[in-house]
Amino acid sequence: MRVLVFLAKGFETIEFSGFIDVMGWAKTDFDCDVEVVTCGLNEKVISSFNIPVLVDKTIDEISVDEYDALAIPGGFEVFGFYEEAYNEKLLDLIRLFDTRKKWIATVCVGALPVGKSGVLKDRKATTYHLNGAVKQRVLQSFGAIIVNEPIVVDDNIITSYGPQTAPGVALLLLEKLTSRHEMSLVKEAMGF
Repeated sequence: MRVLVFLAKGFETIEFSGFIDVMGWAKTDFDCDVEVVTCGLNEKVISSFNIPVLVDKTIDEISVDEYDALAIPGGFEVFGFYEEAYNEKLLDLIRLFDTRKKWIATVCVGALPVGKSGVLKDRKATTYHLNGAVKQRVLQSFGAIIVNEPIVVDDNIITSYGPQTAPGVALLLLEKLTSRHEMSLVKEAMGF
């Protein structure tokens, strides 16, 4: 199994690290056949709070057929998240993953590019729910049916409503890619 983690400028590190740690524990401690590949529009992506991260591949090097899931952490508007999260190359990538019914897992406002791509039209989803639920209204404007719950699954898409959900989303994605048993082993070992 290969998970592609897309990092847009201004991504939140806590939302990114959930995927890295959960999949890393699964592979290292439990021999799960899961590999994480990081991706961005550029080789170096600056996160929220200005932490630079070098990605494994740029989006132009990605072939959807080589991956089983796409993970998208959310980010901060003030750090330029939507400048790259709404890039047409990412929106096309999302559409390809969805067309092939591959898992797409998002944390917080990572759901917004999925919504903007059009694949959430008439599907249940959630996103950041605080500050007057402004981001949920944006997601709704893309045609999503808003469910104000921490994690929402509709077919092959997992969305969530805040940074605190990152480990839960990553564990759920691990379960969907492997098994409930393997996910439970990792969850217990990590102390969740």
